[in-house]
Amino acid sequence: MSIEISPKSFFEQPSVADMRLIACPGAEELTGLIDKHLTRWAREAGIDKETFIIPCDCPRFQSGDAKGLVKESVRGDDIFIVVDPGNYSVTYKLFNYENHMSPDDHFANLKRLIQAVAGKAHRVSVIMPSLYGGRQHRRVVRESLDCAVALQELQTMGVRNIITFDAHDPRVQNAVPLMSFDNAMPTYQVLKSLLKKDPDISFDKSKFTVVSPDEGAMNRNMYFSSVLGCNLGMFYKRRDYTRVVNGRNPIVAHEYLGESVEGKTVFIADDIIASGESMLEVAGNLKERGASRIIANATFPLFTSGLEKFDKAVAEGKLTYVVGTNLTYRMPELLTRDWYVDVDVSKYAAYFVVALNHDMSVSSIIDPLKKIENLLASRK
Repeated sequence: MSIEISPKSFFEQPSVADMRLIACPGAEELTGLIDKHLTRWAREAGIDKETFIIPCDCPRFQSGDAKGLVKESVRGDDIFIVVDPGNYSVTYKLFNYENHMSPDDHFANLKRLIQAVAGKAHRVSVIMPSLYGGRQHRRVVRESLDCAVALQELQTMGVRNIITFDAHDPRVQNAVPLMSFDNAMPTYQVLKSLLKKDPDISFDKSKFTVVSPDEGAMNRNMYFSSVLGCNLGMFYKRRDYTRVVNGRNPIVAHEYLGESVEGKTVFIADDIIASGESMLEVAGNLKERGASRIIANATFPLFTSGLEKFDKAVAEGKLTYVVGTNLTYRMPELLTRDWYVDVDVSKYAAYFVVALNHDMSVSSIIDPLKKIENLLASRK
């Protein structure tokens, strides 16, 4: 059955079971936004629902040991657990030291909350926008396969559906071929927010081009260039395979392949901005080639080394905007920057929740082509 994007189709058809949300510690903001959409749609369909969120906690002993605690009955419910493995702002006491939670800690909390509802809930689904261990998705030498093993562990624990966004490599779902795995791209939301920030952007291919920062990001950039009808270029990274720095072989140089960018607005899309050095080097290279404006897009704007380098790049004209989403924790200072465009993807996630809760197809949700075409047509 295909889904109609309307509250009537969501709430006036039989659901699998009563829909409930659980927010892992650190995912309260995104869960709250999803809940607002769900409660609004429910009210529009004549259902008075104050919230779909079940309160929970993962309290810790002073030794650092923890447990998962769900504070309401979940028997027979269709549970959706939201987790943000990248939220480093969450802290806890460990032998009287203030300890910041790592992705490992967040994943452990997720498993604790799954245990707390296991055997009672009708079904458990996990919304994990940023896949735990997603950057460690393939084996090159003798090394772990963290993401694949984590997905297998969730499947063993009885999780039925995984919803993620812009996976570093969606082929990791091959580790769990019998489990539902949906990887969504917030392409439409990014373009809509960018046009809201700067309505005068022209996507004419004589004025606008898309450039992939490396070969790994080609698919997402190919999609942007295809739906916008503009040309595509790419960089490839030359690495020094004789050394390992911060767990990776350092990049020696970025080599550009593509047409001239002189006088054009250049759009660069990637899944993550970590330290940002690679993105800034690419932006600097494009600026030297005569690009007029450079817009960087990353689904997960981590900025692990702070914002100073980006402030400097914007001040020097090497960068115009950075477009990121609220699918992971963003440092408060980032939201104050004029050059940062924050994209709200909570409504997109809410569509997945209600579609799965009603056993409807999510294919029309995953493919945003029609919505992008309508967005571009409305500008004309």
